[in-house]
Amino acid sequence: MAAIAQNSVVTLTYDLSVTDENQQKVLVEQAEADEPMVFLFGHSGLPEEFERQLDGKSAGDSFSFSLTPEQAYGDYDQQAVVEIPKQVFEIDGKLDDQMLQVGNYLPMADNEGHHMQAKVVEIGDEQVTMDFNHPLAGMVMHFDGKVQDVRAATAEELAHGHVHGEGGHQH
Repeated sequence: MAAIAQNSVVTLTYDLSVTDENQQKVLVEQAEADEPMVFLFGHSGLPEEFERQLDGKSAGDSFSFSLTPEQAYGDYDQQAVVEIPKQVFEIDGKLDDQMLQVGNYLPMADNEGHHMQAKVVEIGDEQVTMDFNHPLAGMVMHFDGKVQDVRAATAEELAHGHVHGEGGHQH
């Protein structure tokens, strides 16, 4: 039976909880058997500690671990909350009111063309307040789950840097 290692395609089910301000665990995400998480180990972009906790496990193995903000997406950075002129969000001189709603995540790019997601926090008359922090920044994350499958990545998957086929990227 294959064990999780560099260049493995890993299929997981899990519950992700975070610790809230009252130090209670709150379930925020689930990957269940009908829609598992599938990723290319060592190329996933997931926190290194997440992968380290899974390294060496095999199909059928359960896992339970927590990640601190330092091990995951960092502390919440108030400086990553910025005001952007409202006209930046105009398309052909008009605002898309469906897109520009508080709570929505929008694809954005910085001055160097780096792509990122930002959450709409507030919409003012002239400015839109956007939060560029990762949604899980500043949170302790608790994972409880099971490894469903482990297999070697194909040469094409390694060349592309992501999983193909069921649960992965379709070309």
